[in-house]
Amino acid sequence: MTHHHPESNLIDSVMQLLTEHGLDYLGESFRLLLNEAMKIERARALQADPDERHPERRGDANGFKPKSVKTRLGEITFAVPQVRGEVAFYPSALERGVRSERALKLAVAEMYVQGVSTRKVTQVMQQLCGLQVTSTEVSRATTVLDEQLAAWRQRPLGETPDLLLDARYEKVRHGGVVISCAVLVAVGVMADGRREVLGVSVSLSEAEVHWRDFLQSLQERGLYGVRLVTSDDHAGLRAAREARLAGVAWQRCQFHLQ
Repeated sequence: MTHHHPESNLIDSVMQLLTEHGLDYLGESFRLLLNEAMKIERARALQADPDERHPERRGDANGFKPKSVKTRLGEITFAVPQVRGEVAFYPSALERGVRSERALKLAVAEMYVQGVSTRKVTQVMQQLCGLQVTSTEVSRATTVLDEQLAAWRQRPLGETPDLLLDARYEKVRHGGVVISCAVLVAVGVMADGRREVLGVSVSLSEAEVHWRDFLQSLQERGLYGVRLVTSDDHAGLRAAREARLAGVAWQRCQFHLQ
């Protein structure tokens, strides 16, 4: 199932899984991004940050008011910034974010799969805010997303009857040089038929050591109860599977992950 051509849709499939199956941390990231965008918009409306003294300030920040919105990620409660003073304010970022929910979810999912990038965060924040954002504002949003990404990557796993393993190659900047790296992906099929992306790892190749370390990391997070592994017959993956999942039934894949 390894794909070396750019038109392969594995990463799209992984992002689709992330966005369509209620990943808690994806919803949290969506919430954090919108909250940051609304705070930026309030500062622009007031012409000053909440604690900044400025002669042209048009009012004061007045805390936040919770607002719950139903999305395909479930109900999300946002912190809507409030103001007092001469300016009337309601964040258009909230309406814009809900209206563009699917596109924003896919962008956030791409951050999870490929790593949080300042460029991607800048694009999302500017789409939410409808204006240019500063490097400081982007840095603040990137920090909270990095924390969420780490939490998702390290979350505990559990019993997973069916395990699908796949990889593709992407161009990655490494040591100042652009090289081709393997993106290793593990998807679990639970007893109720629900699919879940268990982990994603970027490695220099599909050599046994990389697949073995990836499988070990899943097991260290609590993966157990695997009864069937579905994958291609790549030599490195085969050796790693036999080392880390000895005795587990194996089926050669006949299709791409969808």
